[in-house]
Amino acid sequence: MDEQYISIVIVTADSGPSTRECVNRALASDVAVEVIVVDNGSEDGEPEAIARAHSDLGNLHILYNRSNLGFGAAANIGATQARGDHVVFLNPDCMLQPGTMRRMREALASRRNGGLVGAVIQSPDGAVDPSSRRRDPLLQRVRNTLRGKTDSVGLDGVHVPGPLPQGVSVEEAVSGALMMLPMRVFERCRGFDEDFFLHFEDLDLCRRVRDAGYEVLLAGDVCVEHAGGGSSHHRPVFVSRHKHTGMWRWLRNHDPVLRKPWIAAVVWLGIWSHFLITLPGTRAGKRKRPVSDD
Repeated sequence: MDEQYISIVIVTADSGPSTRECVNRALASDVAVEVIVVDNGSEDGEPEAIARAHSDLGNLHILYNRSNLGFGAAANIGATQARGDHVVFLNPDCMLQPGTMRRMREALASRRNGGLVGAVIQSPDGAVDPSSRRRDPLLQRVRNTLRGKTDSVGLDGVHVPGPLPQGVSVEEAVSGALMMLPMRVFERCRGFDEDFFLHFEDLDLCRRVRDAGYEVLLAGDVCVEHAGGGSSHHRPVFVSRHKHTGMWRWLRNHDPVLRKPWIAAVVWLGIWSHFLITLPGTRAGKRKRPVSDD
C-alpha cells in the first residue's frame, strides 16, 4: 500500500459516454491516483473504448464482470485491487476537478477520527442534491419526509435543512456518488454489504463507519457535478425495485423499531405497496424520456 496514493474505483453498468469524461477527469487529478473501472456486464462498449484510449497508462485498470453483480459487490472487487492508502468510490457520471481528491484527503486529515468524507453534489445547472448531507433514514424520519412534516421541532426528516457548511462538518451520512475513505477504515468495516444490490449501500456504509467509532464528514467547500442516473435511465423499474429492497434491508438492519414483528410486517407491506402504486408512473417516465443523441 502506497502512502499518499489514492485509488479511485468507478463501477459501470451500461453507464454511457459520460464514463469517458469521468475517467479522464479522475486521471487528471493533481495528486497521484490510480483509476480502477469495474464493469458489471456492460454491452455499450464504453469500458473497452476507455481501455483502448488509455492503453499506454499504467495507472488505469479495467476489470470485467460477466454479469451485473450489483454496486457493492463490484466496488469491493475494485477495492481488493487498490494499492492506495485511500480509496474513493465515484459514480461514472460524476465529474471531478483537478483538486478534488487533494481537498477531500485534506478534509479527512483535519479530523482525528475522520473515517469517510463526501462532497457537495450538484446537478449540471448548479442545484445542490439534498443527498449530499443526510440523516439515517429511520422509519419516523422517512415518514416525516414523505408527509412534508420536517419543519417543526422534533420532526426531523432524512435531509438536513439549512445552508451547507463552508468547511468540514460531521454528518450522519453523505452521498455515495463520491466518497473517500482511508483504506484501513474501509477494510475494518469489511467494505460494502453486498446484500444491497443497488441503493442504500452508501447509507449502510456510513452507518457502519460511525458504529466503528469514526466520523462521517462532508467537505462543504468541495463541489462535484453529477449528471445523475446515467446507467439507470433505460431501466427505471429495475432501479426502483432494488431501491425499495434496499430501504427494507437498511431498516431491518439498523432501525430498532422494526425489531417488533408486527411493525416489521406493516413496514414491509407499506414499502412494496408503494412500489406497486408508483410502478405505472415509473414505466411512464421511461416511455416519455427523450432518446439521447449520444
